[in-house]
Parts: sequence; structure tokens; C-alpha cells
Amino acid sequence: MSAEDLKARIDAKQALIGVIGLGYVGLPLCLAFGEAGARVLGFDLDAEKISAINDGRSYLEQFPSERIAALVEPGLFSATSDMARLCEPDILLICVPTPLTKHLEPDLSYVERTTEAIARSLRDGQLIILESTTYPGTTGELVQPILEKAGRRAGQDFWLAFSPEREDPGNTSHTTVSIPKVVGADDPSSRDLAAATYAIFGTQVVPVSSSATAEAVKITENIFRAVNIALVNELKIVYSEMGVNIWEVIEAAKTKPFGYMPFYPGPGLGGHCIPIDPFYLTWKAREFGLSTRFIQLAGEINTSMPLRVVSEVQRALDERFSKGLNGAKVLLVGVAYKKNVSDIRESPALKLIELIECRGGTVEFHDPHVPTIPITREHPSLAGRQSIELTPDRLTSCDAVLIATDHDGINFNLITKHARLIVDTRNACATAEAELTNVVLA
Repeated sequence: MSAEDLKARIDAKQALIGVIGLGYVGLPLCLAFGEAGARVLGFDLDAEKISAINDGRSYLEQFPSERIAALVEPGLFSATSDMARLCEPDILLICVPTPLTKHLEPDLSYVERTTEAIARSLRDGQLIILESTTYPGTTGELVQPILEKAGRRAGQDFWLAFSPEREDPGNTSHTTVSIPKVVGADDPSSRDLAAATYAIFGTQVVPVSSSATAEAVKITENIFRAVNIALVNELKIVYSEMGVNIWEVIEAAKTKPFGYMPFYPGPGLGGHCIPIDPFYLTWKAREFGLSTRFIQLAGEINTSMPLRVVSEVQRALDERFSKGLNGAKVLLVGVAYKKNVSDIRESPALKLIELIECRGGTVEFHDPHVPTIPITREHPSLAGRQSIELTPDRLTSCDAVLIATDHDGINFNLITKHARLIVDTRNACATAEAELTNVVLA
């Protein structure tokens, strides 16, 4: 199929779109394309996800089952775990994880295995778009050679582009269809076809000169957030020692209409992007003999925050009750990495549980969005733990309440009224009606 023929199929919404990886990035893309009238075939190795989709059920709370069923019933959306069917779609979007190894180096095994699966069934005229966040050069240096092993050439026999995902779980103001899509490729036809693909659901498309540039855009966005969050985390520590409330400082500072953007401190970084992506650039920079000292410092500050928070809990227990963490009962409020979502990927709350229990404490948790902690790569021992009900008896019986996530659905008035000691990492108790003599900001 020529580029012109594929473009015509895309414009007519006749192209079959395949999405590989049906998680927080892949599923909303499927819905966006399907709701725009395009046919979508989802790929995932998780049998439960495949079954749920084909039954019209959702497994991510922000996407109601009704939206999936409305696409499955007329045949616009289906899912499979059969990678032999990768030859069927005209367009393939790769939305698989890109984690770090234990040595903070890129783990591109998911991207590599997915690309190899595509290569086994690649046909002329297919468009491949990588969406997984990675270092500049991945599309051209890793993905393209694998796809070209059988003799086909990118930009001639098939088309290849990169478009970084920009999902923000829980954000109802900015959704898949309203967030502009950056698109980069190393030949004009691939770039134009990728741009036409995302234009199906009406989003603004921002073309850039190369796949490496598009990869750098995503890395830059996440480094920007990581560095600024590290800055306010460090300011929180300094101001706290001075008796100054960092939250009050930020609220006043953000009234300036220019030259300032508010970022907020917390117990550490969570989510799949911000704690991970900066280290991808740090690793790649070494290839050029360069050291990303600023980025690495930000990473060190953010990574150290859970330990800092646990130290504050220990200090508060000692000051209030003349006891440490050994034997202390701690109720952790919130295990999701951010408010109003069920996403626990890289959540600092999981690290907080392990740190407290390593020091002899016991931890229970309450999270209305996470009834049970699922299996995670970094904290497998916590899998299966269940959220407890937040009651006055539970609150009074624990030695400390540690607030890690400030979900809107949590009754912070109840917490401030009944807890003997609250260590608040999110300033969640600021709006509580009770006098906050039992609250320590951390």
C-alpha cells in the first residue's frame, strides 16, 4: 500500500487501527479513535483485560464500562492477545511500559519484544507509531533496525513515527482528544501519515522535524516537572526549619501573574513518567560523554522524600508520645500516586509502608480508589493488602495517621477530629474545620 492509499484510508476512517498495550495510555486512545468512528483492534497479553473489553467492561475506573460497550457492540472496538494478528491493522500504536532497571538504566525490553512481534508479521504499507516514553533516538536506533531485519525499509515499504503520550490520569479538564499530539518522523510521508492518524479524533497535531525531536519533547516535559517538584521539596525542608509554611508561600507566590508557576511538594514522586523518564536522558547523555548534574540532583531529592517523611513521623511520635516507630501503629491515608485516581504505579506510599515496617512499625491503609494493592514490580510483598474503613475507632487506636494522597473523597474532618497525631504530606488538613493542633506538615 502506498502512502497515498493509506492516507486516503485514514481520511475516510477506513483504516484499522491497532493499539498494543491497553493500560492508562492505550485504552483512552482506543476510546478516542473508536468514538470518532474508526475501527480499533487492541492487543494485550493480559487475558483479563481482553475478556473485559470484549464483554464491554472497564478495568480502569476513569473510563466507565458504558463507553467501552458502546464501541464493542457495533464492532468498532475489540481486543485480542493473539500477536499473529498484528498484520491486520493498517496502523499500529505501541503503548507499552518503559520502566527502569534496578541500576536506574532504561528497560526497553517491552518495546523491543513488541517490535519483534510486529516485525514477524510486518507487511508493506503499515504505519508504526511508538508512543512509549523513551530517550531521544530510540525509534531510529532500536525500533527501526528490528523492523528492517527482513529487508523492508522505513519510509519506503512501511512508515515509522513517534508521538509521545500525554495522558494525565484523573484530569477531567484535559483528555486524550483535547491534548495536542506532537508527531515526529524521519521522513515526510511517515510524519504526514501519523499526523493524519491523530487528526481522526480531532486533536491539534504539532509536527516536529524528527522522531528524536519528538522523543526529546516528552522527556523535556517530564524533566521540567521533576526538577520543579524537587525544588519545592527542598524549599519545604528549608522553610520548615525556619518555621515557614511552604504551602502558604506557594499560595501567595502564585498570585503573581507572570514569571511564576506553582508546583507542590509531597512524599515523593509517583506515576509512570516523572520518577522514571529523567533517568532515560541521563543514561543517554553518557553516550556523549555528558553529565546531567541538574537532573540527577533533582532525582536524588525526589527519591529521598519518602525517607524524609518517615523520619518526620518518627520525630513527631517521639515529641508527642516519647516513642519511636518500633511498635507504632500507623494508618496510611492514600496509596495511589495522586489524588482521585486508582493508579499506584511508582507510588511513594508503597515505599512509605516498607520503610515504616522495616523500622518495626505496623501499617494499615485507607484508599477509596484502591481497595486492594495489586502486584507491582518493586513492592511485590505488599500485593493483596486491603483498604480498611475509616472510622473514629480506627483513628483513635493508631499512633499516627500519615496522609500520602489527598483524595477528594476522604473525610479529612473525621481524621482531624479523632486522630491523635497526623503527619500531612499534602496539606490536606488545611481545609478541615477542627483546630489543627494534632497536625504536623511533612
